[in-house]
Amino acid sequence: MQTFFRDILTEVHQYYDALVAFFPRLMMGLLIIGITWFIARQIRNMADRRLKKQMEDPLLAEFLATMSRSVVFIIGLLFALKALGLGGITASILAGAGITAFIVGFALRDIGENFLAGILLAFKRPFRVGDFIETGATKGSVISLNIRDTHVKTPDGKDVYVPNAQFIKIPLINYTIDGFLRYDFVVGIPSSVDYEKAMNDIALSVNTIEGVIRKRKQTEVFVSGIAPGRVDVTVSFWIDTFKIRTTADVIRSEVFKRVQAEVDKLTGETS
Repeated sequence: MQTFFRDILTEVHQYYDALVAFFPRLMMGLLIIGITWFIARQIRNMADRRLKKQMEDPLLAEFLATMSRSVVFIIGLLFALKALGLGGITASILAGAGITAFIVGFALRDIGENFLAGILLAFKRPFRVGDFIETGATKGSVISLNIRDTHVKTPDGKDVYVPNAQFIKIPLINYTIDGFLRYDFVVGIPSSVDYEKAMNDIALSVNTIEGVIRKRKQTEVFVSGIAPGRVDVTVSFWIDTFKIRTTADVIRSEVFKRVQAEVDKLTGETS
């Protein structure tokens, strides 16, 4: 029995001695990680400010700044593992091949896919911060582009984080990349009135609304259908998304009201 307890005490002392010997390495590793995180954050903020001053695209500048932070942190993490005495394991992981690399690659394929897609999006730039886009079931304004996903704010206030790979796999619609956004809608005009004059009045009324483009893209009003007692007219107008002081939805609503007022005026004349 004494031998049994003596063996247990010996094992405890060995573990204690090993822990005491490992503790300085552990503290050094944690210190390296903390310092690296601080330095990486400062580098990211500094790079973000300078790149945004020198580059026209803030989305690409932000992405490159985030990449610089990630690279610095990964380097610091490798130093921390070496300080912990795990340098050999780290080298084995980095140099590993065969089935281990296949398993890791398969497990992290989504992360790697989104990472590469983020790089492609940052340099291809199919959208910028503030652009109104649609992909799949998500529609909203671009807030930021990260390494893994893109932050999109929907019109109803929801924050959606779309995986970057989705933009590569399925169609992406950018409504505001060139600053021009067109809306079309159909309105019925009584066939008993002079609909040619009515169409001209509708076009003039739409062009008086602030935010509607008048020169580069002209408002069009044309007959798109005929039904008993009425003529269906399509109203097509453009909005300059770079210069409007309000949202496109507000301008479209104002156009609807102006056109409806013109139609009501015609209806009152025929009654």
